[in-house]
Amino acid sequence: MGQKTNPTGFRLAVRRNWQSRWYATKKDFPKLLLEDQIIREKLMEKLKQASVPRIFIERASSRVRVKIYTARPGIVIGRKGQEIEKIKEELSKLTGKEILLDIQEVKKPEIEAQLVAENVALQLERRIAFRRAMKKAVEMAMTLGAEGIRIQCSGRLGGADIARREWQRKGRVPLHTLRENIDYGFFEARTLFGKIGVKCWICKKDAEPAA
Repeated sequence: MGQKTNPTGFRLAVRRNWQSRWYATKKDFPKLLLEDQIIREKLMEKLKQASVPRIFIERASSRVRVKIYTARPGIVIGRKGQEIEKIKEELSKLTGKEILLDIQEVKKPEIEAQLVAENVALQLERRIAFRRAMKKAVEMAMTLGAEGIRIQCSGRLGGADIARREWQRKGRVPLHTLRENIDYGFFEARTLFGKIGVKCWICKKDAEPAA
């Protein structure tokens, strides 16, 4: 049986960094970890339309600094910054702590693995043929300077009775070379036939700093 490992956890401390940066005692750790999870879920739900690939959380005493990476900063900030103030208030009520929000724009969403997986999943929900959606995403990423890309869809593809797995790859995607800058994303498409999982691996050029 194949042994699976999470591509992000696999590269921690070599090519990737933690998505949360703080220290806590044994007693406080579970509570703060749950708080991080709640903040992420709340933001992802609220900013569905804003193309958010990741959220970085940093803590110092009673302050929580949340950095939101987004391809559409205008949606997050809102008119005259109204939207961002609302989000701050909601998170402060939820956690009972002072929240500081930073917005970081993602320059090339087409080579951001999480956003590519999300985009393919949304197309599957709109009943676009899975091969077509995958092919389009692969070509777009390669055009915009990715070294290689692999997309995999698993589930009842095309409404078939038996679930299967299909994938497309272009360029080089060396998944076991830890030095390589491999970005990974996963998203689930909720279709009438059930969930279809979309995984995406993108090998980026070394000129870009590791996330």
